[in-house]
Amino acid sequence: MRILQPAGWPRPKGYSNAIEARGRQIFVSGLVGWNEQEQFEHEDLAGQFEQILRNLVTLLAEADAGPEHVVRMTWYITDRADYLDNARRIGEIYRAIMGRNYPAMAVVQVVALMEAAAKIEIEVTAVVPD
Repeated sequence: MRILQPAGWPRPKGYSNAIEARGRQIFVSGLVGWNEQEQFEHEDLAGQFEQILRNLVTLLAEADAGPEHVVRMTWYITDRADYLDNARRIGEIYRAIMGRNYPAMAVVQVVALMEAAAKIEIEVTAVVPD
């Protein structure tokens, strides 16, 4: 995996502009912040985010992969202000679970998610090198 960082561009904080990767691909569907019984234990954004990342690590382990193999994340949030108010805590949770791996990312505000209690949903692509 190689992070693409053009000369003269400012280094992004908490994500990468682009990543080149070769290997076995893992596509993770949109994850919401519920537990393995599909029950929400947290109503707050940060709690749901933490559960999503823990679920992601569990799924990746099924393919002998980990957070270091994630190359792309798309986050769908329902409340931009809530996200910005919790950005510091979200960053702390991210680093605690994912480490300092910063894939290509997008955060998109949406009107609603299919699961009414969900405040965030995340899609992921991972690549395990050959």
